[in-house]
Amino acid sequence: MGEAERLEGLPGPPHKLMRMSDARDALRQQIKDKAVVHGKVTLSSGREADYYIDLRRITLDAEAAPLVGQVMLDTTADLEYDAVGGLTLGADPVATSMLHVAAARGRRLDAFVVRKAQKTHGMQRRIEGPDIAGRRVLVVEDTSTTGGSPLTAVEAAREAGAEVVAVATIVERGAASAIADAGLAYLPAYSLADLGLS
Repeated sequence: MGEAERLEGLPGPPHKLMRMSDARDALRQQIKDKAVVHGKVTLSSGREADYYIDLRRITLDAEAAPLVGQVMLDTTADLEYDAVGGLTLGADPVATSMLHVAAARGRRLDAFVVRKAQKTHGMQRRIEGPDIAGRRVLVVEDTSTTGGSPLTAVEAAREAGAEVVAVATIVERGAASAIADAGLAYLPAYSLADLGLS
């Protein structure tokens, strides 16, 4: 059965799921049109830049979010994992987009959220969602300049007993060496060059 036949009739948005190359092209254009903001900005890493890639304009957008799920699942298709998540807030909509598209494809994929600090009340959990102890997990982020956010999530996931198989981001903005230095596979869906940025 071909990809088009496999995707027909699946639940989801009216545009249904697209072929991998079509979804990649469509998401790339959405990012360029909606998320790239030019002007001096200070990034979460403390570095200054001449533009900002505001991926929440994509990951929280009704048209673009399903594309995020498709592209990220396709980017990580060669990996075996059964849960996806990362440090709140950038990772949260990425993980939930992947969860929903996986369900539309007939695959079970749980999501989890890593808090920036452990709760001091209630269950006092650092990681919310289904238990990830003993599970193979993928850590995601919308974009990363230094690798700080995804590596914080990796550490928390490992402390919770998970096996982290890789880190994946929508846009690679400079974190590749830090993630490689941590001994992790790194799978960005797009480079800055893919978006016409440097």
